[in-house]
Amino acid sequence: MVFATRGLALATLFFIALSGPFGCRRSTPALPAVDPPLGDLQVLKDGRYLFTYVEQNGAFATTDKPEIIAPEAQKMVRVIDPAQTKLKGSTNIYTTDVNELLRSGKAAARPMSREAFETAAIAQLPAGASSPRAGQGAHPAIASAAHGAAVDAGAVTSPPGKAVVTIYGTSWCGACRAARAYFAERKIPFADKDVEQDSAAASELAEKAAKMGIPTDRVPILDVRGRLLLGFDPARVEALLGDPT
Repeated sequence: MVFATRGLALATLFFIALSGPFGCRRSTPALPAVDPPLGDLQVLKDGRYLFTYVEQNGAFATTDKPEIIAPEAQKMVRVIDPAQTKLKGSTNIYTTDVNELLRSGKAAARPMSREAFETAAIAQLPAGASSPRAGQGAHPAIASAAHGAAVDAGAVTSPPGKAVVTIYGTSWCGACRAARAYFAERKIPFADKDVEQDSAAASELAEKAAKMGIPTDRVPILDVRGRLLLGFDPARVEALLGDPT
């Protein structure tokens, strides 16, 4: 089980097709280079590795059999070589494209932060309920729920306590309203930031999204303990949130 070193890592560029029932399709921005830089590695099909991948509900699972990973989750997979010590003392992990590994027998493994990996892995899946930022082309269910939302957007407020989730949304977005109600009903403190009315919130989201390599062309985007979720999907929120207390 040996990784072959392949030079210094440059900025990791990957594209994730984002296609959901309530969203649009768009390629993702480039991820910045990790700091400190680590060498790219190569994964071999006949090696003995552990692979961590995302399931449909947003939970992460680990296997030593990459062929069992669903095709839609194969592009962004964490790879672990139990004998590898290069990452000791680093906050970064290695990720690889399992589809390439299964097809050609080898694949590059590149370093990135764990938060960026988990965000990108979930972003491979169909997005949760959301509305395009332009406010056009929303799914009828979302459009119906959003009708009149601007009037009562402040009706749902966060429970007291330190926020464990940040909702980046708008006053008219039905999925944003659903997210607020979900957290309020479960007494999960959240920060509610309107990216159209609050320029600081918009800048904050843009900075986070650029760091994680995801687009910001839809709302809501949820920051769940450092991981960004595109759209609102309760199962994925619960998978990342775990025990909110």
